[in-house]
Amino acid sequence: MLDFPFDIGLLLVVGFIVGIINTLAGGGSLITLPLLIFLGLPPQVANGTNRIAILFYTSSATLGFRTKKVNTFPFSIYMGVAAMFGAILGAKIAIDIDDFLFNRILAIVMIAVVLFIVFKQKYNYLKTFEKTTGKSLIISAVAFFFIGIYGGFINAGIGYIMMFFMSYFNRMSLIRVNAAKVTIALIYTIAAFLTFLISGMVDWEYGIALSIGSAFGAFFTSRYSVKKGEGIIKVVMLVMVFVMAAKLWFF
Repeated sequence: MLDFPFDIGLLLVVGFIVGIINTLAGGGSLITLPLLIFLGLPPQVANGTNRIAILFYTSSATLGFRTKKVNTFPFSIYMGVAAMFGAILGAKIAIDIDDFLFNRILAIVMIAVVLFIVFKQKYNYLKTFEKTTGKSLIISAVAFFFIGIYGGFINAGIGYIMMFFMSYFNRMSLIRVNAAKVTIALIYTIAAFLTFLISGMVDWEYGIALSIGSAFGAFFTSRYSVKKGEGIIKVVMLVMVFVMAAKLWFF
């Protein structure tokens, strides 16, 4: 149960910050997942609960791209289904894994992903014909099955993996990469979430509070964001992730 008003306030504030981070830089799960663990949720429950916020975010983003007439169907559906099967497997692994081992793995993943986010080079989105049919479609489906396993297991930073693959292998433009990414994430997150839910690994109160804050943060940033703020966000994120990774590893 939430400890009112502290837990609810903290989740709303952190959710708001994460909404900003996801809009400007990405990788918000690097903060929300360990936070839920620190608030007392078992790692598996924290992992499942975090999917509620991801569902809110990807649903909203998918709808947004649809209203802008950015259409990546049927490619995004095919990749989403491939990732969905992988995500179910990844979620089952996350549910069965030892808490201590999961925290250690999460700490390593957090540091690796945040370093990539902070120091990554900008993508060069190639203006060539897309490779989304035939042999390329089959290779992509296999790749997204394995990407889905990671998504079901932890999910943190997976957006960058999908963007990298679709940019350099499928030769998709930036806007189409982002549109496909959120649709794929929505599909496999539904499967992963249901896997956690069936196993009783979801806390609705924590998840909804976090989601509300995240939605407001994303809305605020989409309306008022200034790109120069991205550098500050990345520094804050780097410090927060290293502190939380250290706590997961040593305590």
